[in-house]
Amino acid sequence: MRLAGKVAVVTGAGREAGLGAAIARRLAAEGATVVISDIGGSRDAATPDDMIGGTAEMQAIAASLPHGGSTFVCDVRDPDQVKALAEHAVATHGSLDIWVNNAGIGYIMKPLEEVSPDDWRVVIDVNLTGAWFGLQAAAAVMVKQGKGGRIVNIASQAAKSGFPHAQAYTASKHGLVGLTRSAAIELGGHGITVNNVCPNHVTTGLGAWQNEHFAALQGKTVEQYLADMAARIPLGRPGLPGDTAAAVAFLCSDDAAYITGESMNVSGGEEPH
Repeated sequence: MRLAGKVAVVTGAGREAGLGAAIARRLAAEGATVVISDIGGSRDAATPDDMIGGTAEMQAIAASLPHGGSTFVCDVRDPDQVKALAEHAVATHGSLDIWVNNAGIGYIMKPLEEVSPDDWRVVIDVNLTGAWFGLQAAAAVMVKQGKGGRIVNIASQAAKSGFPHAQAYTASKHGLVGLTRSAAIELGGHGITVNNVCPNHVTTGLGAWQNEHFAALQGKTVEQYLADMAARIPLGRPGLPGDTAAAVAFLCSDDAAYITGESMNVSGGEEPH
């Protein structure tokens, strides 16, 4: 129960098989009260219903948490909505101690010459600018509270290495490394740590779509694609949602009080950088 008495916000946590839901459940299992946030429903062509967390699914995840919690619909592209999310945590649960920037777009994957300006913008807007809005909103509350805090961004192996068909995604995740390093320096004096977690491939709902996309691109079955992936990972398997969730819980705990500005690989040894 390392996080007993803490209040956490997890963005992009409204999909049952997603990283955000796994993170929320792990934080709750360690004692935190968690706000489940997601976009709630499609807003435009870039946010189809089958790729985002809907309101009913968000509510079901929150209801499954052992220490209570709440839900809050938020499009992280809108700074006012992100600020309102931070205010909701304080107004509803009395504090804001942990903020996890998990919301992201990993399903716009195209060859370089086919990427449109709109494709580029929406990925950057969600994955990088949305994390910046979250960091700002959380930091403002945590500084005012005067008791420190934990901010964790879910980056990716793509924050360290490049991948085909993922130009905007890779750029956005590399950007999180710089954002985290700068924010950690500014917020350290307030007792607020800022870190990234960088998982390799995880077969969530989004991950299953990526498996099919990249298997077809390489002319392989999904089974062969996953077998080839496992073969290049020293620990012999792709990541699991719980692997990332465990790393987040550690960084949010007092055990990680002297760790900030870092980008922690959770990749089974696949990513050495």
